[in-house]
Amino acid sequence: MRAVILAGGKGTRLAPYTTVLPKPLMPIGDMPILEVVLRQLAHHGFKDVTLAVGHLAELLMAYCGDGEKFGLTIDYSREEEPLGTAGPISLVPNLNGTFLVMNGDLLSTLDYSAMWKYHKERGAVATLASYRRDIKIDLGVVESEDGWVKDYIEKPTYHYAVSTGIYIFEPAILKYIERGKRLDLPELVLRLLKENQKVNVYNFDGYWLDIGRHDDYETAMREFAERRLEFLPSEAR
Repeated sequence: MRAVILAGGKGTRLAPYTTVLPKPLMPIGDMPILEVVLRQLAHHGFKDVTLAVGHLAELLMAYCGDGEKFGLTIDYSREEEPLGTAGPISLVPNLNGTFLVMNGDLLSTLDYSAMWKYHKERGAVATLASYRRDIKIDLGVVESEDGWVKDYIEKPTYHYAVSTGIYIFEPAILKYIERGKRLDLPELVLRLLKENQKVNVYNFDGYWLDIGRHDDYETAMREFAERRLEFLPSEAR
């Protein structure tokens, strides 16, 4: 199984740390978040990983090397200018079979092999993993129509299925990405839907966190320390 990890962003929300360190190398405990992701992929049967790099690429390449220490074969695809989250996929060579795409800064307990199996069984061109996020509004919400109050909800909680930044694609999606042009993954999904391509959703109810903000990064460090074996079950052997 093959994966492409998006690791080229500047991580501006985590500045000033990310001015000298690429976000995927931000440490949580005794290893970078990217190493957690790589070890998880190896645990779930992935063999080949391409890191799509850009900002501070040399540091990522120096740390990960050829991937042998993670039980993987790692190569690199480099963007010379920012291409968004989908654009870098167009630069990755030999995407001839099913492949996973994900951000390199996610802390999750997602079962990647189960998602892969689900994708294969459903016969779609793309599968995206979704996660339920509860948003509490600490205000009274007024619903109205034509100037008349229809309802008043005090401090409601809304529930949304949000994208986790984890996708499985078939090579057919490559024709919807123009090589070297900026494109984000949500735009790619909309293009696929517009062309009546089948796009699955894989509903995930485990743990998921994007470490893109300072408070989320602090949460990730705490959660990793407390629940390490949930994220790295291979260490329990």
